[in-house]
Amino acid sequence: MRPSKQRSWAEPYKIKMVEPVKMTSRKDREKFINDAGYNTFLLRSDDVYIDLLTDSGTSAMSDQQWAGMMLGDEAYAGSRNYYNLEDAVRKYYGYRYLVPTHQGRAAEHLISQIMIREGDMIPGNMYFTTTRLHQELAGGQFVDVIIDEAHDPESEHPFKGNVDLQKLEDLIKKAGADRIPYVSIATSVNMAGGQPISLENLRALRELTQKHNIPIIHDMTRVAENAYFIKMKEKGYDDMPVVAIVREICDLTDGATMSAKKDALVNIGGFLAVNDKEIFEEARNLVVVYEGLHTYGGLAGRDMEAMARGISESVQDDHIRARVGQVQYLGDKLIEWKVPVVRPIGSHGVFLDARKILPHMSQDQFSAQALAAELYLDSGVRSMERGVVSAGRNPESGEHNYPSLEMVRLTIPRRVYTQAHMDVVAESVAEVYENRKRIRGLKMVYEPKYLRFFQARFEPL
Repeated sequence: MRPSKQRSWAEPYKIKMVEPVKMTSRKDREKFINDAGYNTFLLRSDDVYIDLLTDSGTSAMSDQQWAGMMLGDEAYAGSRNYYNLEDAVRKYYGYRYLVPTHQGRAAEHLISQIMIREGDMIPGNMYFTTTRLHQELAGGQFVDVIIDEAHDPESEHPFKGNVDLQKLEDLIKKAGADRIPYVSIATSVNMAGGQPISLENLRALRELTQKHNIPIIHDMTRVAENAYFIKMKEKGYDDMPVVAIVREICDLTDGATMSAKKDALVNIGGFLAVNDKEIFEEARNLVVVYEGLHTYGGLAGRDMEAMARGISESVQDDHIRARVGQVQYLGDKLIEWKVPVVRPIGSHGVFLDARKILPHMSQDQFSAQALAAELYLDSGVRSMERGVVSAGRNPESGEHNYPSLEMVRLTIPRRVYTQAHMDVVAESVAEVYENRKRIRGLKMVYEPKYLRFFQARFEPL
């Protein structure tokens, strides 16, 4: 009799088009990474074998999305695709008003300019790079109110995206509710390793913010992935479909910024969605200045149609199970091989713990940046740094921000790679880990003013 064990699973789609990738030698990659200043963002994609830099805009669209692209209404005003997108946002997320933008950071800019005044405090469950910068450029200051476990890569807390309600209450008492324009809440917290927030915590947060008349603005970039973790880990939700959990999350917030390049499975696009009509009217006016008319917001009609269809696909249980399952597959393999990673494995990528892998190297030597470069040298796999380089500098002191998490992110695009690709990645990580003592630190030789991790350049020490 066949032994009882967990059955294998496969992707809920079949491949009908392929894109060849270039195979390179170690000698080739030494030249490429040197020319790129040891910054994986500056590599040419043609020189990358398996691209795990980001899951933003790198997903494979479905046949239904591509079919929708042929139905683009490219009218300057009142495109039918805008109204299809508006219907999808209302149906699946529940927000009343929609302002399309070319991507998520444009929506962050709009909400920051509208709601933040000079000197305001914006609490959130860990910073994200572009979100925090827009808040600072609007005169505000981000304050981290995530639970302490989120800063511990070895903690197995199932919901490391949760807000520490006592930290938030202390901030409200200190700053005053009138100086907190909103609480910024991310689902599947990126900088914590793709960690989810629980519905129990979100409900408690909602109760606290309503008491002080403070809105919640939701970074919903990976809301469906967060909903899947709630289904898997939170008591009472195992039989609820992901689409219903997504709606429950959104109903506990007042508005949202969305980079549709993640969950919604498109290569470009985003939006700001709100329930407050006054904020909507101001955003609808402001978007014309920065993005385009309020019914296209910098997007072609075909892009809005693909987004509307992608939203529908993103909340399907079979899709999200396979999407998160592939990330878990890679993470479980690395854990089995004793490679230090952020635990539990998150929703969109596996985060290598550079502090543990390279204990001989300080954050001033940019250990995560060096580790990402070494991984590319070994196999042509492109990853990205999520540590001191990404954290930037304190705007007042000019000193480096030193996050407790110094990580390399292996970000899995949706519906792009096979399990065989994940095996290749795991084997490369294991090889680099085995030879970790030979990895040298880096020095930064060029630093741009904003979001330096995109364009900074380095040299080996």
